[in-house]
Amino acid sequence: MHYLKRIIHNSLKRIAFSLSLLLLTHLIATAQHSRLVNEPVDVSGDFRDFSNTIFFADSLAAFDPATGAGAIKWKRNEPFSAHNFNNSMLSYKRSFSNEFPAIEYAQDPVLPFSVEFTSPRTVRIRANTGAQGPAAGASLMLTGEPARDASWKYSRISGGHQYTGAYGSVTIYENPWKILVRDASGKLLTQTRSQADGKASYTPTLPFSFVRRASDYSRSVAAVFSISPDEKIFGCGESFTRLDKNGQKVVLWTHDPNGVETQTMYKPIPFYMSSRGYGMFMHTTSPITCDFGATYGESNAMQIGDENLDLFIFLGQPKDILDAYTDLTGKAPMPPLWSFGLWMSRITYFSEQDGRNVAAKLRQNRIPSDVIHFDTGWFETDWRCDYRFAPSRFRDPEGMIADLKKQGFRTSLWQLPYFVPKNELYPEIVAKGLAVKNANGTLPYEDAVLDFSNESTIKWYQDKIAGLLKLGVSAIKVDFGEAAPLSGVYASGRTGFYEHNLYPLRYNKIVSELTRKMTGDHIIWARSTWAGSQRYPIHWGGDAETTDKGMEAQLRGGLSLGLSGFTFWSHDIGGFTMKTPEDLYRRWLPMGLLASHSRTHGQAPKEPWEYGEDFQNYFRKAVEMKYKLMPYIYTQSKLASEKGLPMVRALLLEFPEDPGAWIVDNEYMLGTDLLVAPLFENGKTRQVYLPKGQWTDYQTGKTYGSGWHEIATGELDVVLLVRGGAVLPHVKVAQSTGEIDWTNIELRNFGQAASAKVSLYLPGQDAVRELTVVKKGGRYVVGTDPFGGKVKWSIR
Repeated sequence: MHYLKRIIHNSLKRIAFSLSLLLLTHLIATAQHSRLVNEPVDVSGDFRDFSNTIFFADSLAAFDPATGAGAIKWKRNEPFSAHNFNNSMLSYKRSFSNEFPAIEYAQDPVLPFSVEFTSPRTVRIRANTGAQGPAAGASLMLTGEPARDASWKYSRISGGHQYTGAYGSVTIYENPWKILVRDASGKLLTQTRSQADGKASYTPTLPFSFVRRASDYSRSVAAVFSISPDEKIFGCGESFTRLDKNGQKVVLWTHDPNGVETQTMYKPIPFYMSSRGYGMFMHTTSPITCDFGATYGESNAMQIGDENLDLFIFLGQPKDILDAYTDLTGKAPMPPLWSFGLWMSRITYFSEQDGRNVAAKLRQNRIPSDVIHFDTGWFETDWRCDYRFAPSRFRDPEGMIADLKKQGFRTSLWQLPYFVPKNELYPEIVAKGLAVKNANGTLPYEDAVLDFSNESTIKWYQDKIAGLLKLGVSAIKVDFGEAAPLSGVYASGRTGFYEHNLYPLRYNKIVSELTRKMTGDHIIWARSTWAGSQRYPIHWGGDAETTDKGMEAQLRGGLSLGLSGFTFWSHDIGGFTMKTPEDLYRRWLPMGLLASHSRTHGQAPKEPWEYGEDFQNYFRKAVEMKYKLMPYIYTQSKLASEKGLPMVRALLLEFPEDPGAWIVDNEYMLGTDLLVAPLFENGKTRQVYLPKGQWTDYQTGKTYGSGWHEIATGELDVVLLVRGGAVLPHVKVAQSTGEIDWTNIELRNFGQAASAKVSLYLPGQDAVRELTVVKKGGRYVVGTDPFGGKVKWSIR
């Protein structure tokens, strides 16, 4: 009996152990396959799924040189697990048709492909992965249908075709199919990777290909190009990781990262540029995974969720590339002058009296400012957006807005496109079908998310915003926008796979165009974006951590966005997440003010008097510096907007011939002539890299040559240097931009040359004008004056 009990006991233990293993296996599997709502979609996994079929670009099956249209033969392959010495790796092998009836489906399909030229610098490559091409219709990402450029000349070469233009050449080889891109000197910039290119390695690598998913027979493209030694890659939107993306895997999917220290982004942009002298724009709204040598060092694999490839390649230096890219997708118009002043905000002012008190204290303490922003608290219930001022706390909102304007303040309001069930607008939104639905015809989430692909939704929403603008509101904060449901079925007829990334662009456009129509100003304050959103300024950097690393990552994000075609970018000075420590606020403040647009915002308090008199005086001096520099900032903004350049720009844009400029990601140029090196740690000095030329410290007057220097800050906790030979226009301090005296301008000369040119754009002008400063009798005077005596000049 005892023996039988022991057998039963041991058997039960074995059963329990087996069940535990099964449960653990299930939990691991569940954890590996669980998805969170709005989790970024990484399409690269489809190219590693053993149930899928991969088609490799093999050969050019047909080609018409006159039109650039032809066809590619794609060879069928499948992933498999290769084994050697207790090691397994993913590889690919030739496979054969598994469709029935076989006569109806090609073993190795021949599908349309084309090469077009849309400008002397721009090449367009398109390829279909199925019989059905892209849907007809205008693209919201583009300013219009791209033109055809006839300047490229065709020549037949051995085994292929070549087109040569003013800035480079494109060669198409027939077998194996391959595209090579060269600059005007003949230097190879990049080329597509074929299966044959992997022969030099034991590591199986993905060539230019497309995948067909076994789950639904949908397809995605892998546009795979080469990466060269020491190549550096920049762009992809407001990415907070290392500025050079070579070696990184970047997923382009709009997402709320709840901060600035993760890999996900509020503002992914399907565009990048290379230090080799080219850039690429992936014209799609599908999710994209850019594997910039992360999986394999020589391979730049742009794994694009779209079933059809539409790729633009730009040739030239970084400024040329941004100009060409924004010619295609649009350039930022100039925002109104008042928007360049200080925006005063916190989360949040809860009442009319709060707003009036802050405005009064700013004027009383002589702190220049132009905007009072009301964040989430102007409704009856905090965060519950119903587009109505809380009657209990805002006695006369229209009167308040008018009074603030008389004092030189504009009013900005927060809102969002999501509606919780307790919101009184929720039943109307659901009943009228204004929200995104799922395949069941119900809401994907508990919240209602406005469907901006629905014309009825746009009208309903714009009516709400218009009511606020009629009250005198000057700017709308276009918050959130990153959570359009992936599972949604939109009024456009498409799912979230294509509408999710497009949502911020629709959102930005709808508010910006209405504001422009009603106020005459190009102005929003937006967090999320996609390609083309730069046409609707301004965008800010999201909810930064209130830490040194948060400050550092915030700048990297801004530099990266600037290298993605955005001229105007701002951020929450001091960080967002908690009360800003005073030492961090002191260091962050000049970085935030040395930008086109500046806003203090985040957890209370943000007002300088809340930190004591010493800090308030420091704050005033920092803001006064920006207002004195307003002619320079305003002029540089106009110049930047005309060329698709950022105001906060990476050094590589101004100094592309300087190898050091390509590796520095913690300094920036404000326009062409001011170099800003913020302090990311408590202290009074930092290492600063200076490109070629002479540089003068704006605060101390000390001069430096090129190279690395340990430089001390001046009165403000920032290192600010002026490029040798620059002449910076200044005005006297005013309490708002509306009070600036533009008829009296001081020109500060930081050069020794016999003459210098000064660009200047004044309010109300139609263009930037250029005057000259010349040396006469040991002093400088104005030479050519395009303003005809309307401006009184002083020079020092």
